[in-house]
Amino acid sequence: MYLIADVEFSPVTLVEVAEDYVNNFLQVLPTLVMAAVVLFVFVFLAKSTRNAVENLAEKAVPDSSLANLAGTAVSTALIVVGVFASATIVFPGLRAGDLVAVLGLSSVAIGFAFQDIFQNFLAGILLLWQRPFIVGDQIEVDEFAGTIEHINIRSTSLRTYSGELVVIPNSDVYSSPVTVNTDHDTRRSNFDTGIGYDEDITEGREVMLEALEDCELILDEPAPRAIVIGHGDSSIDFRIQYWTKSDRRSETLARDEVATKVKDALDEADIEIPYPYRTVELFDKTEG
Repeated sequence: MYLIADVEFSPVTLVEVAEDYVNNFLQVLPTLVMAAVVLFVFVFLAKSTRNAVENLAEKAVPDSSLANLAGTAVSTALIVVGVFASATIVFPGLRAGDLVAVLGLSSVAIGFAFQDIFQNFLAGILLLWQRPFIVGDQIEVDEFAGTIEHINIRSTSLRTYSGELVVIPNSDVYSSPVTVNTDHDTRRSNFDTGIGYDEDITEGREVMLEALEDCELILDEPAPRAIVIGHGDSSIDFRIQYWTKSDRRSETLARDEVATKVKDALDEADIEIPYPYRTVELFDKTEG
């Protein structure tokens, strides 16, 4: 035999539920407004401080990218503090240690998910801090060569000599060998040529050096020189070493000037620049 107790249920209308939600929201509304105001103040301070820090950094370090990094770091720190302060207002029982613990656990998961982004970020900071090259330098990295147009936290933008824009992740730039052609104001270039075995080596050297004196793009100091580098199959091989400005345009135009002047001078002195040739002897094996 079963006994069923009588239970009285008081009906709750939808209006009453809505009123409870509204009342609860109105109770926490001042707290939310205060938290929003605090966050807004910190965001405003972050933007204002960023501009001030960038201006001061540009005066101390003549690098816009590094100044931008300093401004971004300061503004990000202020925004993080603002978020902490706002969260503490909304949740009074929340302690800073709890927020740090949550952020620490989250940072592990985020670190695995965005590993490449963080690598580029850290590499960008090191490149901006160590400054192995700056905007305007002409570099060679991997198979790319050109002029640096921009360096930011994530990537380095390179304008190639044929006009294309190449965006290279900073982690690749930092971990790869980089040739900075404009690290100094001048650079040395080589041009190889040769004269025939029947020609006089001393005369050929003097003719080449006199031709270099007429090259406007070659620097007088250090002085150019022509050295014998070997005995080829059909010529005595010379290497002409000369110095120019370090930019690509000066180096390219100087090479054209050297090749033209040296060829004209050797022709005028009636010194042979031989073509490669071979002597082939034919004989009849049936004789004898």
